[in-house]
Amino acid sequence: MAKPFNRYSEFYLYYLSEHQDPRCRALHYIGSFLVLGELAWLTVSGLWGYWWILPLTGYGFAWLGHFRFEHNKPATFKYPVYSLISDWVMLKDWLTGQLPAKLERAASLSSAGQQG
Repeated sequence: MAKPFNRYSEFYLYYLSEHQDPRCRALHYIGSFLVLGELAWLTVSGLWGYWWILPLTGYGFAWLGHFRFEHNKPATFKYPVYSLISDWVMLKDWLTGQLPAKLERAASLSSAGQQG
C-alpha cells in the first residue's frame, strides 16, 4: 500500500528523495522541455490527433532515468497526480536555483528514516 501524505509539501520531499541522481533529473528536464515544444507544435499545427506524443515523451524520458540511473520505480505508479505536478515543480526549482537546498533537505529526511 502506498504511504499516505497529509500535505503536498510532504510528498514533494519524498519525490525529491527519489530523484537524487542528476542524470535522472536531467532526463526529466529534457522530457519536460520536449513536451513544451511538442505542445507548441500541436497548438500551431492544429494536429491534435498527435496528443499521445506528450505523455510518451514526458514519461519516456523520466522513466528511463529511473530505471537506468535511480534504479527505483517512478513515483507516477503510486501517485500519478502528485508526481505529474512535482515534475514541473522540480523543473521550476531547478530553473530558479532552489533545487539544491530542497534536494539536501529531502536526502537528510530520507536518510533519517522519516520518509516512506
